[in-house]
Amino acid sequence: NYSVHRRKAFVCILEICFTKRQSFDSSLHFNILSSSVVQANLRDYLKSISMTNLKDSTEPAIDSKPWVEKYRPKTLDDVAAHKDIIDTVKKLAKENRLPHLLFHGPPGTGKTSTILAVARQMFGSSMSNMILELNASDDRGIDVVRQEIQDFASTRMIFNKGFKLVILDECDAMTKDAQFALRRVIEKYSRNTRFCLICNYVSKVIPALQSRCTKFRYPPLDEEHVRERLQHVIAEEGVKVGEGGMDALVSLGNGDMRRTLNILQSTHMASGEVNQYTVYSCTGNPLPEDIERVAKWLLNDRSADVFAYITQYQVERGIALADIVRELSPRIFRIEMPKEVLMPLVEKLADIENNLAYGTNERLQLGGE
Repeated sequence: NYSVHRRKAFVCILEICFTKRQSFDSSLHFNILSSSVVQANLRDYLKSISMTNLKDSTEPAIDSKPWVEKYRPKTLDDVAAHKDIIDTVKKLAKENRLPHLLFHGPPGTGKTSTILAVARQMFGSSMSNMILELNASDDRGIDVVRQEIQDFASTRMIFNKGFKLVILDECDAMTKDAQFALRRVIEKYSRNTRFCLICNYVSKVIPALQSRCTKFRYPPLDEEHVRERLQHVIAEEGVKVGEGGMDALVSLGNGDMRRTLNILQSTHMASGEVNQYTVYSCTGNPLPEDIERVAKWLLNDRSADVFAYITQYQVERGIALADIVRELSPRIFRIEMPKEVLMPLVEKLADIENNLAYGTNERLQLGGE
C-alpha cells in the first residue's frame, strides 16, 4: 500500500510539473509574441514618423517674416540711395577709423540699416558680442546710461583689439539728464567703444552730444530708388501689380521705404492684386479722383451743398476729415488761382487740420470754415 501511494504521489507531482511547464511555455511564447508585435508596431510607427517628417521637410515653409525685415539691406551696397553717405561710412569702416556717428532724418530712410550693415562688415560672425543695440524710446532714463551702456562700454575684449559699438536708436526720446550722462560715458570710453546715435529730430539732441559725433542727414528717399526697391520685392514675392499700383505706393510712402513696404505687403495679403483702388482702400486714404471731386465742390458749389456732399462721402467711404484735408492741401497748390485767393484758403485748411489734431468735432470743423 505504501508503494502504491508513493507511486500515485509521484504521478501527481509529474502531472503538476507538466502543467506548470505548459503554462510557462505558453507564457514565454506569449511574451515573445507580444514583444515581436510591439517591436513591429514600433518600427512601423517610427517609419511613419520619419516619412511624415520627410514629407513635411519637402514642403516649402511659409515665411511669415515681415517684408520690412526680410528685405532689410544686409550690406552697405544694398542700402538704397544716400550714395555719398554710404561711400564715406564704408571707407571709414574699412580703414578702421570709424568715429562716433549721429544719423538723423525722417523714418524709413535707411539709418538703422546702414549702421547694422557696418557692424556686419566690421565684426562678421562675432557681431552679437561686439555691439549693444538699444531703443532709447523704451529705455530713455539715466539708469540705462549708468548701468547697461556703461557696463558694456567699460569692458574690453581679451582676444580682440578692435572697438565695440553701441547703437542708440531714437535717442531724441532720451531725457536731458540721460543725454548729459551719456556725454561723459562717450568721452571716458572712446578708447574701446564707438557710439552711433540715431534720431528723427536732431534738434532734440543736446549740442554737447552733437559736437562729439560726425553727423549725417538722411533725407526722404527719392522716387527712383523707391521704385527700384519695390520692383525687386515685387519680383521676389511674385506680387501682381495692376494699373496705378506702383504710383499709389510711391505716393503714399512719401519717401519712407518702411511704410511703402508695409503698405505693399498689407495690400497684397488683403486683396491679392495691388492696384490704385486696393492700395488706397487698404490704407483708408481717399482716392485721387475723390479729392479732385471735393476740390471742385469747394470752389464751385454753395457751402451747404458742399457740407452735405462731403458728409455723405465720409459715410460711404469711411474717410476721416483729417485725411481729406491732408490730401487736399497739395492739390490746392496745383490749381491756378491768384495768391490773394490761395493764401486764405491754405490758412483755413491749416487751421482745420490743427484743430482736428486736438480732437475737435469733425462736423464743427467742416461747417465752421
